[in-house]
Amino acid sequence: MNLKQLKEKLQNSNYEEFVKIKEGLINDDRKSVINLLDKYERYYNNLINEKLEYESRLKYEKKLYNMGIKYIAGVDEVGRGPLAGSVYAAAVILNPDIYILGVKDSKKLSPKKREILSDEIKAKALSYSIGFATVDEIDNLNILNATKLAMERAINGLNIKPEYILIDALKLKKICIPQISIIKGDDLSASIGAASIIAKVTRDEYMRNIASLYPEYMFDKNKGYGTKDHINAIKKFGLCPIHRKTFVKNFVKE
Repeated sequence: MNLKQLKEKLQNSNYEEFVKIKEGLINDDRKSVINLLDKYERYYNNLINEKLEYESRLKYEKKLYNMGIKYIAGVDEVGRGPLAGSVYAAAVILNPDIYILGVKDSKKLSPKKREILSDEIKAKALSYSIGFATVDEIDNLNILNATKLAMERAINGLNIKPEYILIDALKLKKICIPQISIIKGDDLSASIGAASIIAKVTRDEYMRNIASLYPEYMFDKNKGYGTKDHINAIKKFGLCPIHRKTFVKNFVKE
């Protein structure tokens, strides 16, 4: 078998077939063949590790699946801490038969990887929904209650009613669906992790759009968080309509 034929065969093989191909070439000392087999072995090792990592984040989901519960919504938020912009939440019901490898706490992913995974989650999930609470709602209700409101809106926007909810660190008393609150849930539950990714990507896009209206605050870079440059811009230019007045009152005059 020449190298071109081997490449074509490997491209069309699964892991079990790869193992057999490698065993059949155990005595082949061609450097190009050895390098190609090593490349595919690394690929499959990474794939196996990603599957194991994903399965480790299905502990809560599997327990509920085994109880006959199919529609499990993971819920998470992004944007509780910034000085500006709405707080966003997402709810995601994953398909138990489809693995979306790489899903984890959105903060542990690069922006590019988050965007790729967000598109994949939207395409493969049974249902997803996004909710948000405005700056005025944050100032009027406080950030905790506004966050819960965004989560409630995300859940109520699902086109499949969840039978159970996995939620990152909070309880939603206004949602009459059984819930499990999980500390650091975005890294312990695939469903919550998926929600964190969609919420993060959506809010980041929102802040980039806002940046075009108020470029002096550099929202495309800081996403509304209290960076030194952002605070200096507030002191220089004052507040814009999307600043949370209850968040900035300690260091700036309106």
